[in-house]
Amino acid sequence: MYEFYPLLIMGAIIGVISAIFIFAYAMIKDKKEAIGFDRNMKDSEIAKRLLRYARPHIKSFVLVLVVMIFSISYDIISPLVVGHITESLQEGTLNTKTLFIYVGLYASILLVSLVSTYIQAIVLQKTGQRIISKIREDLFIHIEGLSHSQLNNIPVGKLVTRVTNDTNSVSMMFTNIIVNLVKNSFVIVGVLVAMLALNYMLTLMVLCFVPFIVLFTVIFRKFSRKAYRRVKDGTTDINTFLSENLSGMRIIQIFNREKRKVDEFSKKNQNLRRAKQQQIFVFGIFRPMVYMLYISSVLCLFYLSARSSINGIVFLGQTVSVSTLVTFYLYTSKFFNPIQSLAEQFNWLQAAFASGEKIFAVFDIKPEVVDEDDAIELETIEGNIEFRDVWFSYVPGEWVLKGVSFKVSAKETVAFVGSTGSGKTTILSLICRNYDIQKGEILIDGINIKKIKISSLRRHFGQMLQDVFLFSGSIRSNILLRREGVTDEEIMEACRYVNADKFIGKLQAGLDEEVRERGNNFSAGQRQLLSFARTIIHKPAVMILDEATANIDTETEILIQDSLEKMMNIGTMLIVAHRLSTIQHADKIIVLSHGEIVEEGNHFELLERKGRYYGLYMLQYDKERLQKKNN
Repeated sequence: MYEFYPLLIMGAIIGVISAIFIFAYAMIKDKKEAIGFDRNMKDSEIAKRLLRYARPHIKSFVLVLVVMIFSISYDIISPLVVGHITESLQEGTLNTKTLFIYVGLYASILLVSLVSTYIQAIVLQKTGQRIISKIREDLFIHIEGLSHSQLNNIPVGKLVTRVTNDTNSVSMMFTNIIVNLVKNSFVIVGVLVAMLALNYMLTLMVLCFVPFIVLFTVIFRKFSRKAYRRVKDGTTDINTFLSENLSGMRIIQIFNREKRKVDEFSKKNQNLRRAKQQQIFVFGIFRPMVYMLYISSVLCLFYLSARSSINGIVFLGQTVSVSTLVTFYLYTSKFFNPIQSLAEQFNWLQAAFASGEKIFAVFDIKPEVVDEDDAIELETIEGNIEFRDVWFSYVPGEWVLKGVSFKVSAKETVAFVGSTGSGKTTILSLICRNYDIQKGEILIDGINIKKIKISSLRRHFGQMLQDVFLFSGSIRSNILLRREGVTDEEIMEACRYVNADKFIGKLQAGLDEEVRERGNNFSAGQRQLLSFARTIIHKPAVMILDEATANIDTETEILIQDSLEKMMNIGTMLIVAHRLSTIQHADKIIVLSHGEIVEEGNHFELLERKGRYYGLYMLQYDKERLQKKNN
């Protein structure tokens, strides 16, 4: 009995380690709460959804599978070749000719395996990149379909992380993980069959360690998934912080908040560092444990083989020769190497699943504003607009518009006036279906806007906003956002129409002048004039000016006053303006207060009534007169 003490001691050590891991596994509690818009998903659900993107490329994966069979031939056949060489050496029958045959056979198998592995890698990389490109494209298209409200609730940094970092992590699943998992499974099965054919007694001994491998994998799967989620959350936090604070760096410097922002960044950086350390710690335990099982199996192999050879013991009807021992030792290595590499692949798989969960959390956000099934294309519109008892709120129960009703005739210019929060900008956003109303109807030429396809509806609108957004590129590319085949003369004609040609003509590159991020190399007035030109060139049927002159100086305002009068003749115009001087020529002025219409009429009619509009006008008039006096 004492002869089996070494095996019993080894079993006891493995049992104690297993008990510790099981206890740690039981102590860890799952946290089901969601962070932001993220939620927990099962690995099977994530894998199923990711594999849908692989279906169109099934032929490439089948090719890889065929090539893989040749690539694993080395792992299955090479130990047998070495075993035969050992047996020939032991029996003294090995000669030069036989040695060359064995070496040639070994080299041929190795060469076939290397070439097959190369082909496999090339095909996988090309296929994987096509899949990831498709995921990125679908994700970007989905984000484009989200409403303004939804986009306002999701930090830009999170979305950037989903489209870039997370898709890169998922790419490992298609270019490496899946195929290697299949390959390693084939190797394990092939090696196991060869081992059983060679010596089933030693094979059963090796298989005794498999349940512990399964146990360790299940336990560390839980720890690994948690660690990867923390890393992904930490990476997202840093990207979100950088996206916001790099954009607002001027404000940080103006208010001398550099030190505070450094402290905030340092805290987030430390959180990510700790998450990374936990991830490394989990992986640093898992792989050595698998390696320990491999070494234990090798020790058992040597022990049982030595006892069989020394004492001539026959165990389960099997004896162990030297050649069998050498072959089996190599097979044991081939058996455990794939299992050990599964630890690393499992590491990557958890990264892919963690990223996949984040990506599909975005995909699962259902757009709030969508086309109805019977929505129609609207080729042309006259520009008649009607609000019928419209109620709207951004937050449930807090009404921004309360039963608003009005009509705008085609080619008419209507201005909306009121204090901050009265609902002016909201009305303009609702006409374009940036948001959907809760009650009432909004009609364009007598058609409910919900019955019109969103893309068709917005194609007929031109919006000039207070906060002008210019994209990196050139002046030409910013003016021609959605039109092609327009000549430079037509572009300059639009620029002359809004008096933007004056500053463009002074630029060295003219229309090809570089526009940096957000148009920071142009003044607020110049950006606004470019916005005007961008709107005019698309010839919209309805033009919307939302505080479009708020950031324009007096000199620039004079330049565009005549342009506004010209634009009034192009189509229906809706204006929101703080400067009442810019709306005096409007056909109709609608005065709002707390989401309700309190007055309606033209400039002179409203002044005669001496109501709310009159009060706003006189307040602004006195303010401007005081400013002129002080100057």
